[in-house]
Amino acid sequence: MNIIEQNKEKINGILETFDRMIINGYILQLCNYRQFLYYLIQNNIRLKEFDQFALSQTEILCNHIDKYIKNNNCETIYLNSGKIDKNEIVMNELDKNNNKVGLITALSTVEICNTMTVKPNKETQKLEVTQRPTKCKHYYLYYNDDEFGLMYLKIQTWFPYNVQIYINGREYLSKLLDKSNIKYEMYNNSFSYIEDFDKAQEIADNILNQKISDSFDGLINQINPLLPNINKIFSASYYWCIDQCEFATDINFKSRTDLENIYKTLVETAYFTFSSEDIYSFFGRNISRIHMFSKGEIVSDLRHRYQGYRIKFKINNNQIKMYDKGNNLRIEVTINNPKDFKIMKEKEKIIEHKEIIKEKVWTPMGKSISNLYRYVEISKSITKRYIEALPEIDLEKPTLSEVKNVSEKIKVNSKTITGFNLLNTETLKVLQVISNGKYLINGFTNKSIRKDIFNDSDSNYIINKTTRLLYKLKFMESLKK
Repeated sequence: MNIIEQNKEKINGILETFDRMIINGYILQLCNYRQFLYYLIQNNIRLKEFDQFALSQTEILCNHIDKYIKNNNCETIYLNSGKIDKNEIVMNELDKNNNKVGLITALSTVEICNTMTVKPNKETQKLEVTQRPTKCKHYYLYYNDDEFGLMYLKIQTWFPYNVQIYINGREYLSKLLDKSNIKYEMYNNSFSYIEDFDKAQEIADNILNQKISDSFDGLINQINPLLPNINKIFSASYYWCIDQCEFATDINFKSRTDLENIYKTLVETAYFTFSSEDIYSFFGRNISRIHMFSKGEIVSDLRHRYQGYRIKFKINNNQIKMYDKGNNLRIEVTINNPKDFKIMKEKEKIIEHKEIIKEKVWTPMGKSISNLYRYVEISKSITKRYIEALPEIDLEKPTLSEVKNVSEKIKVNSKTITGFNLLNTETLKVLQVISNGKYLINGFTNKSIRKDIFNDSDSNYIINKTTRLLYKLKFMESLKK
């Protein structure tokens, strides 16, 4: 019985959809040396004139964006440090214009990026097209978008004008729920209440049927005035790639208390229960081949943050983590390295040097946004295996017989050992100290635990008392039986 079946009477519903998504846009032709050179030739630009041409193109782009920002009744805020919290600025602007739809605010800053440029080759003593990391101006445009909700678009103002778009699946879904007149309440990027979970899940599943790349094309066409010329030369525009994709499953409990009753025990039990083999299997790998795993690492990570406990399992930068958000138990899969998974692709095959046939084969998955459906399939499979593997949590209170066995005196080797008084605060502190994870590897000694339990830990009385306590703990299992 998995955790959902075990707590079905305490659960309102389950919602599976995207969470944080980072989409990168590249004009691939401008990232290729030969095609970039072709672009310069088509614009009648000689290599020695490149710097002047590039500056003029950047000026056109920046002037256009500044005008676009002004036309949307916003001002550009320049950030002179990477330590400034962009999110705080955006939230302040959103508070001022809570009902505004469209562009909320714009930020500009200088950041490191990869650029296409022209530099002299020391060996050939000639100019050539090359790529190099450098710094250039970037714009961050933050929107309260009618389709995606709160999002941003970042654009690099030097060749090849790379773009990054951030959207949030929960924000996106909230807009769709509004259009369907489904009532809901949100807490910290999660739905604490949904009027109809089944209908909400149906709408979330339909997101894959939306061609969101068209929306990205429409947005960037407003931002980048250089695209018409690029499209005229290459008959191409931005190619959208998934940089990061988080897919989260929220198990919505009827109350925060219902979740709290099981959560801490669930997290700690899962951390000590799941082995490398378990983690390996979560990600769809064959356990019998784990001995062949040599590249990368398998990581288990349990942390107590100010929001609560979070447990994470990671293999080759792909990860699954579990944490609580309000009355939601969230299980979140993040795919950063899609090549670890397979996707069915159609490929051409030549038979006997004559006939060309098409066949479908499993190949390593790429980052194209067209593979988004496969990201969902993989994430759902990982989550399902994880939920099925989660340990059952027994929330029943200890029976009277169990308490009696621990509390009663017993005789060991003709010596009487007193039981534990489970209502005594000192006993509870002892049990809390010895259960600390720092003692899991090397165990504990008289000296190590008495300092955590008693104040006057160096007195003979406390030393002797701790010795008697350790003797009693030695027979803990006997006392339980």
